[in-house]
Amino acid sequence: MRGLETSVVRLRHEVFKEVAKVAYNSAPEDINSDIEAIPYTITPTEVPQYRESIYRERAIASERVRLAMGMSLRPSDKPVHITSGLDQSNISDKYYEPPLMQVIPSACDKCEDNVYEVTNQCRGCVAKACVAACPKGAISIVDGKSVIDREKCIRCGKCKAACPYDAIAHKVRPCAQACGIKAISSDELGRAKIDNDKCVGCGQCMVSCPFGAIADKSQIFQLIQAIKKGDYIVAEVAPAIVGQFGENVSLAQIKGALKDIGFKEVHEVASGADVGAATEAHHYVEEVVPGKLPFLLTSCCPAWAMLAKKQFPQLIGEVSQALTPMVATARKIKQKTPQARVVFIGPCAAKKLEASRASVRSDVDFVITFEELAGMFAAKEIDFSKYAEGCAMHEATGAGRGYAVAGGVASAIEQCVKVYYPGVDVKIEHAEGLDACKKVLILAKLGKKNGCLIEGMGCPGGCVAGAGTNLSVERATAEVKKFVENSTKKIPPKGNVSPLSEGVTDGKFKNQKKKNDPFCVSSAERVDFLYGKD
Repeated sequence: MRGLETSVVRLRHEVFKEVAKVAYNSAPEDINSDIEAIPYTITPTEVPQYRESIYRERAIASERVRLAMGMSLRPSDKPVHITSGLDQSNISDKYYEPPLMQVIPSACDKCEDNVYEVTNQCRGCVAKACVAACPKGAISIVDGKSVIDREKCIRCGKCKAACPYDAIAHKVRPCAQACGIKAISSDELGRAKIDNDKCVGCGQCMVSCPFGAIADKSQIFQLIQAIKKGDYIVAEVAPAIVGQFGENVSLAQIKGALKDIGFKEVHEVASGADVGAATEAHHYVEEVVPGKLPFLLTSCCPAWAMLAKKQFPQLIGEVSQALTPMVATARKIKQKTPQARVVFIGPCAAKKLEASRASVRSDVDFVITFEELAGMFAAKEIDFSKYAEGCAMHEATGAGRGYAVAGGVASAIEQCVKVYYPGVDVKIEHAEGLDACKKVLILAKLGKKNGCLIEGMGCPGGCVAGAGTNLSVERATAEVKKFVENSTKKIPPKGNVSPLSEGVTDGKFKNQKKKNDPFCVSSAERVDFLYGKD
């Protein structure tokens, strides 16, 4: 469904737009009533469009409004207003109530999961291969057609494989199928349930649910409050932004629109990626090539890093010491402009979790996705055609911009190694999607990936496939590749290295920190950054 203008996508857009409108336009005394009215604005008639009842549609819309304002869902067994808890949410600072991802119970259709079912394509053939293939005798013939006894079925799939007409369907819950770490099960009523101890916030379940039953929490309401307050708001935009707001909308026009809605400056996150690529190139050659480290894990994807935290904590010493591009860029901005409040704008839902970590909160003040930004643009009725083409950004190289696509991180590091250290070969291992990431970490743990630079991307396709994007993965990938190709500078200079690398000896971090150096961290701080408390 990615990249399609579905009803779910339109509903999400309407919610973000209306919440942004309230944040921009409502007087303090009217905010409560204006928020309560949003479900009726979104569903203005008495005729339901998507559900069997207009009341159910509005109930679901109400929960979406709460999530868009950063608040949690209401309890299903108590009478609670949409605006309950608004006093805590109506602020000009980052607001986050865990968990990030929530299942809206009234929206969940209780999809069957891992069930085999004979469809009307069954021809009642003579061979009865499905019957012969079943090891448990779970298939019988009723009125000439095959029928599966679910009590006996062990869900091995042998009947489906044997059927010559593909008449047996394997029904899988879409959200569960999209979750690469098996964090989704069923509650006592058959609705989807997220295990928050496993969830890493990638959002693939959210974009895969055809009923729009899973949503993440947004910070747009609080961000707009900060803009209205007059704070010095600075945007750092991820390279995947190209093409996200229309085929003919340039990055320069997006920059102009961002300044029009209240951002004082706009910078490329890819500049932080350049620092990371250079740092990791040196780290690989100095630590992995001579065997001081068995392998090097990239650190830029928060879902990948969270997977390592939760399931492979023993691999912390092999994670790159480079700050993520989001954090590195934010620190550079605040080093130059201490009063700045930095907003990361990107494709990734998991970045909201990264920015909530104790070690990152002071660097990144807000995180919004391209999808949420589209709602803000719509609320302000932005017309991109009125913005000039002459204010493009030239802060980053093609290497850093390439971080947005699967394989781009490893490619950037490899390019740097080849220029900085001629003759040194880089053994690259690449994984995209959390299931593939988990497999490669298992192999690395077992010593099967020694000598490798291992790039992990939580979303299949890379950052361009993040849950907060507006484009299909294919189109977004093409846009980023064109962006990379048209870059004036291809790779960062050899000296473009984070001072973080100065604290590394034999792959281990010294417990020391350079005074007043925002990029140099101690071992304790590094552990907290990747694996510490939220």
